Amino acid sequence: MSETEANKDLLEALNSVQEVKVGDVVKGEVLAIDDSRQVIVGIENAGVEGVVPVRELSAKAEDVQDTYKSGDVLDLVVIARIGSDKEGGSYLLSQRRLEARKVWDDVEAKFEAGETIKAPVTQIVRGGLVVDAGVRGFVPASMVSDRFVQDLNQFKGQELEFKIVEVEPSENRLILSRRELVQEERDAKRKEVMSNLAEGEVIEGKVARLTNFGAFIDLGGVDGLVHVSEISYSRVNRPADALKVGEEVKAKVLSVDEEKGRISLSIKQTLPEPWEEVATKVAEGDVLEGTVKRLTDFGAFVEVFPGVEGLVHISQISHKHIATPADVLKSGEEVKVKVLNLEPANHRLALSIKALEEKPAEEKQEAPVKQEEKVEIPEEENGFTLGDLVGNQLED
Repeated sequence: MSETEANKDLLEALNSVQEVKVGDVVKGEVLAIDDSRQVIVGIENAGVEGVVPVRELSAKAEDVQDTYKSGDVLDLVVIARIGSDKEGGSYLLSQRRLEARKVWDDVEAKFEAGETIKAPVTQIVRGGLVVDAGVRGFVPASMVSDRFVQDLNQFKGQELEFKIVEVEPSENRLILSRRELVQEERDAKRKEVMSNLAEGEVIEGKVARLTNFGAFIDLGGVDGLVHVSEISYSRVNRPADALKVGEEVKAKVLSVDEEKGRISLSIKQTLPEPWEEVATKVAEGDVLEGTVKRLTDFGAFVEVFPGVEGLVHISQISHKHIATPADVLKSGEEVKVKVLNLEPANHRLALSIKALEEKPAEEKQEAPVKQEEKVEIPEEENGFTLGDLVGNQLED
């Protein structure tokens, strides 16, 4: 080779050397791995070396010695210059940041296209969930579901689908949400379940939530409401007194409103009707034990079987005159009663407390009654008639 040709080749080689700048994406050939497990590379077309610290290696690399071999070519980004010798100086390089840059580009593209991403939940923090989407993503607690979640730990380790809410690569900020996705899934499930429900059908579900006015039953992704009045034939003041969250129950479908997305259910209508059994258990003259449930001006309602209440008219409470039932009875009190009249078909049961008590001595000797003073006894002892409301004035 002539001197002229050699000079020409040298000039071309020098011209081919590229200047390395911070932020450039370069290719580096692995030259060695030092004692600190840093990867030493030669930057292609630059004639200089670079160093990739362990912390800047790929997030996928578990063991440096096993992952990187001499001669491997890596895609790297220049993050700093080290040394002052322009010709023999070296650069600080990163593989991890280049991978993250590509992830951010991908996430931004999905955000612009309205696409979702899937990522595993790696950590539970005070304000929500931390996920690994190739870069750190955060899901605020209010965006984890379409309803309040008491325990976020149930999501740890799960791979979930998220909607991208906010992306800011320069601040390493990625905000995700699954609230709308859960709502969409729930709406789709609701339509599917509701389209297959029929009024009068008996279905199984699990108690999902309890409120003061009723219980919400999970029917497999959609909730139906059991109003407090439909929980039991016995009077229920608070749903929590009769049900607990997570309990498996059977319920009858009362109505389905697809337009409003409402399902009305009844638990008590799947249970034996208590009045149907009363006729076989009770006869006139029987003595029963019961609990005073309600007091009114005209008497006291006493529950003698679950869901079966009878009326003790005010005239049947005591041999003595009383102004109101509350003068001698109180709600929740246990009492013994005698059955005066029974009409199961009409859900009517006339009871008496005074029939089980001995009459005062002064009332045992009855004065003769003049013929003109005799009157017919009202029918209050035969059921809930006008006498139930007016009372037996003869006792006065």
